[in-house]
This record gives sequence, structure tokens and C-alpha cells, in this order.
Amino acid sequence: MKLSEYKSYDDLPLFLNAAMVAKVLGIAPSSAYELMHETDFPVLKIGNRLVVPKEKFVEWVEQHTKGGESR
Repeated sequence: MKLSEYKSYDDLPLFLNAAMVAKVLGIAPSSAYELMHETDFPVLKIGNRLVVPKEKFVEWVEQHTKGGESR
């Protein structure tokens, strides 16, 4: 498993690209791209570029963590 270089959500930039999502979650970049194409993942498409707003990413993680309210 890859280790994240981010120690808290406060360290994250306002928008995350696929490489950043991969680093935060400790997954391969290809897995991050796949995740960003899931229908319930909070992406913002700007032209051909996909970015994830930090606040929406944090909410998504909380909702998909064991014990989250939406599951």
C-alpha cells in the first residue's frame, strides 16, 4: 500500500486531481481515474479535465467510511 504524503484534510488544496486523489487514498493513479468516473464520486469537469472539490471529497470519504450515515 502507498503511504499518503497528506497528514490531514487541511493539507489538501481546494481542488484535487487524479494524482492527488491517488496519493490521499493510497491507491494507484489508474484506480483514482476509475473512481473519478463513478457516478456517485464528486467530480467537477472543466473541459477535458476532472477535479474534485476538497469539501466534497471529504464528504464522500465520510459517507463511504464504515459507520457513515448514507450506507
